[in-house]
Parts: sequence; C-alpha cells; structure tokens
Amino acid sequence: MSGARGPAQLFDLSGKVALVTGGSRGLGRAIVLGLAAAGADVVIASRKLDACEAVAREVETLGRRAFPVSCHVGHWAGLDTLAERAYERFGHVDVLVNNAGMSPLAPSSARTSEELFDKIVAVNFKGPFRLSAIVAERMAAGEGGSVISVSSTGALRPAPNFGPYAGSKAALNAVSVALAQEFAPKVRFNVISPGGFYTDISKAWAVPGQEAPTVLGRYGDPDEIVTAALYFASDASAYTTGSLLRVDGLGPV
Repeated sequence: MSGARGPAQLFDLSGKVALVTGGSRGLGRAIVLGLAAAGADVVIASRKLDACEAVAREVETLGRRAFPVSCHVGHWAGLDTLAERAYERFGHVDVLVNNAGMSPLAPSSARTSEELFDKIVAVNFKGPFRLSAIVAERMAAGEGGSVISVSSTGALRPAPNFGPYAGSKAALNAVSVALAQEFAPKVRFNVISPGGFYTDISKAWAVPGQEAPTVLGRYGDPDEIVTAALYFASDASAYTTGSLLRVDGLGPV
C-alpha cells in the first residue's frame, strides 16, 4: 500500500538491486542509468563485457554499485549462471528488466532460415522466459519484486519481413501475463512496448531532425523510456501487473 507517500518516495529505489539484460547500450543503458539515479544498484548484462564495464563506471559516478556481467541471453544455461552471480554479489534482486533482444530483417518468410528463426526466438522469448522464471522464483521466496520485459510495437503492428521478430515479441507479451498470475501476489510482471527510438541500432532509419511516421512526427529519445521503467520497477505501480504500456508515439492501435 502506498499510503500517504508522495511521488519522490514512491519512485525511490534506494536499497534495491536491478538486473538489466542488454544494459550496455541503447534503451538498456538508459534504463540502467535511470534506475541507478533513482537509487538502485545494478547488474549490467550483455554479451560484451567491456561495454558493460563502461556503463558500470557511469553508474558508479551516480554513487551506486554496479556489477558488469557477460551473458548471452539466448543460452539457457548461461542464464542460471547470470542469476547465481547476481545473487552472490548482492544477495537479492528486486527488479529484473528483460531488455536484450534482436530484430533482424528476414529476407522473406519462405527464405527465413531455421538458424535465423531459432536465434530470434532464443534471444527475444526463450531467454527472457527462462531468466524471468528463475529470478521470480527467488523473488517470491523472498521479499517479492518486479519483472519488466521490453517488447516492441512490432508485436502489435506486425510487418512483412519481421514475422519471426513480431511473433517472438508477441510470445513475450503473452508469457508475461501467464507469469504475472503464476508468481502473484509477491512478484509483478509488466511489459513496455517501445516503438522507434534514436539509438545506435536504429541509426540507419531513425535520423534525428527528420520527419518520422508517428503521430508525434519523431522517434523517441532513449531517456523517454526511463519513466516507464521507473514506474514498473517502483512502488508507484504496486497495483499494476500483467499490463502492457506502449511508448511508441504512434497513437491508437
């Protein structure tokens, strides 16, 4: 219950530990820094350890602790190791952000290789499912927590050549609802559904200053995802679970 606490107290993450996959760049980096600014210590996971270490140094300038870890979220066993290392370092995880993902353009549905299909599903669905389950189990046995999965507007507005990607993100949306029920009431599961953002990944098509095909006429800045993450991570969303929040500038679906 939030009681009479004001916004500053509701969004305060002091004493919390957050684990963010894909946390070394783009939206993940923005979320890491946003959670740290709100008081959380952060486990930063991605495939490239040096990139995680660079963001860890940024977190430390904010006065918070950071633990960089190399991990490929598409590898099932590696996720057990990631969770173990996070708990060994901090003793608990209060917030999990499944942000790591991949969105390659498929040549066509008929010419999509099994290797590409399996890779997309492994990173976008299998990995988040596994990590969510093992971390939520620990959360439920402890003080509870919040699991946030970063999906995509592509799951709600599927486009040709992105079928496997859209399907994997739609599966992530669905399993989040199932997990929200399985691990209630101590663990909340929610989904952020971003549209186009100005990041290094999208620089080929999301150019700042140019008109974008959104109702707002532009794409998002990575910092504009942070408030959604803070809402779901904090007590501000204590009565919110199994929900999906679009942050895409697109207007009505």
